[in-house]
Amino acid sequence: MIAGAGIVGVSCALWCQRAGLNVTLADQSPPGSGASFGNAGTIATYGCVPVNSPALFRSLPKMLTTRHGPLRVDLPFALKNLPWMMSFLRNCTPARVRHISDALGDLLSRTYAGLTPLIEQAGARDLIAAQDFLYIWEKKASFETTASSIETRRRNGVAMQELNTSDIAALEPGLAKGFHAGVRFTGGEHVIDPQAFITRLFKSFTANGGDFIARNVRAIATDDDGVSVTLEDGTTHRTTRFVNAAGAHARSIAGSAAADLPLGTERGYHVMYADAANRVNRPLLWGEAGFYATPMAKGLRIAGTVEIDALDKPPRKERIDALKMRAEEMLGPLGPPTSSWLGFRPTMPDALPVIGQSHRSSRELLAFGHQHIGLTLGGITGRIIADLARNRQPNFDISPFSAERFMAARRRR
Repeated sequence: MIAGAGIVGVSCALWCQRAGLNVTLADQSPPGSGASFGNAGTIATYGCVPVNSPALFRSLPKMLTTRHGPLRVDLPFALKNLPWMMSFLRNCTPARVRHISDALGDLLSRTYAGLTPLIEQAGARDLIAAQDFLYIWEKKASFETTASSIETRRRNGVAMQELNTSDIAALEPGLAKGFHAGVRFTGGEHVIDPQAFITRLFKSFTANGGDFIARNVRAIATDDDGVSVTLEDGTTHRTTRFVNAAGAHARSIAGSAAADLPLGTERGYHVMYADAANRVNRPLLWGEAGFYATPMAKGLRIAGTVEIDALDKPPRKERIDALKMRAEEMLGPLGPPTSSWLGFRPTMPDALPVIGQSHRSSRELLAFGHQHIGLTLGGITGRIIADLARNRQPNFDISPFSAERFMAARRRR
């Protein structure tokens, strides 16, 4: 049984099914309606640069006081969750950032080995747009601070080219202002409707005999022979293995090893403009503002920013207002958005997902914490989980993503 029907859970279900296993997927929400619903849609094979950065030590005071910046930390939440924040900062040293980047780069290089078979199986190619991505910076000083990030991407084999002001204007004539420099990631793809994409994958799963239970998993209990899974309605199901792919809610499952791990949440926002998809030709990320503008089937999506705060807090109007304001600064008048959204990205303090066997029991497998790149890494995560569910080791090193990295650190303390 697999808990969680976002991109990671559905991908795990499909890969386990392809491996010949009988699979049940459980989630009270429709597949793809959580964090997977509201992302920027990019298949971000270039996403090996983590949020963690040595530069954050200098900018932390501003993050704790600003209401509109691309990265905001709620001070009361930070103080209440000081161990997580300290762990996050310990992973901002140059050595740790290099380790994280290289581990992500290796995993990202396998993106399509996990994703392409699922796209073809589900007949979902029509929901994928083949288009390069642009990162753009308004100010020379801002662009110069990205030198280490550009080098990190080059080191990890990311195909890209640097652009000047006229290059950017030629590629994106709809921009309302000039931008000093940019980076074009070539050979890119993005999903034009993330929920429709995951729904298509899910329908492939059920069409091939997969079971779906529209209930959340409340608790698990492992033993030598299997796992007893209790759902929210009190019913209990017996399974040989259990996969926790519940994203930001993974720790809510009693008895799961996720309870031992420092799973946090990055709150992300988007606003949609139904009639503005043609305002950009491809996904754009404005570096200083920290958001994407992505043309999608249902309009233009302005998505991004990072807010470190609690799961149960309501949306912050000022975050949505900031997206609207900055989007019009970049593209000119857009009118009122047709919808807005808040979602919860599951994130670990070292920006690496947890993928692998539980440290409590070989009967439980863990697949969460993919922060900004769950859509990208869902497929390869599912392929790894399917190997482990059959007691096979993947054909590459997955130890950087083991839960044991946190348990070992705890024992050292």
